[in-house]
Amino acid sequence: MSGSRVALITGSSSGIGAAVARRLAADGVRIVVNSARSTTAGEDLAAELPDAVYVQGDVADPADAGRIVQAAIDAYGRLDILVNNAGTTRFIPLDDLAAADATAWREIFDVNVFGVWQLTAAAVPYLRKSEAAAIVNVSSVSAIRALGSSIPYAVSKAALNHLTRLLATQLGPRIRVNAVAPGLIETPWYDDAEEVWENSRSWITANTPLRSVGSPADVAEAVAYLTRAAYTTGDVLTVDGGRHVV
Repeated sequence: MSGSRVALITGSSSGIGAAVARRLAADGVRIVVNSARSTTAGEDLAAELPDAVYVQGDVADPADAGRIVQAAIDAYGRLDILVNNAGTTRFIPLDDLAAADATAWREIFDVNVFGVWQLTAAAVPYLRKSEAAAIVNVSSVSAIRALGSSIPYAVSKAALNHLTRLLATQLGPRIRVNAVAPGLIETPWYDDAEEVWENSRSWITANTPLRSVGSPADVAEAVAYLTRAAYTTGDVLTVDGGRHVV
């Protein structure tokens, strides 16, 4: 197993991140599972996978960012894939400008933008040593269309898309950098927002070419593709059932 690729997946104790971990593990990739708070779930997932470790850490914390990457190196001696999946939001109606206060903006950007930057900066020296290094950022279709759980969230993902493109220009040819932009995906984010989820599900089902919402496995398949797509960099792959074209 010494030659097997190693992937660090942030925010991977549940939802999309956990699906990515399982999908890459199925390809023989060794997995570093991470979460900021859901320690038990993260440990359980790592135990479930054939060759995985778990490291707790908050990507928004600069010290934790370096420690998370170092844990991957300590465990496996290499890093080939970084999936920046950790993210946060607040459900704020787009027309409620007062509720989207500075605290909300900072909280969301700390994880969705600054966290990605910190993890990437810490990981790049090790990724440069890989023969097939890939970074995949998990963005959102709200970065492309004027919609989303809140304005700060949508803007943070738009920033992430541009960061993806800028990093692709600077880290090639050694490291490829791409992103996936999921549409409405059935994840634990909606557990405490049942009304929002049901309204969104009904609307998406009626107004999307594939007439359904997505699953974490759908996004994981797109991420897995981008980890292997040797001639693709700087791309944002939309995974939204075709909603972005109508």
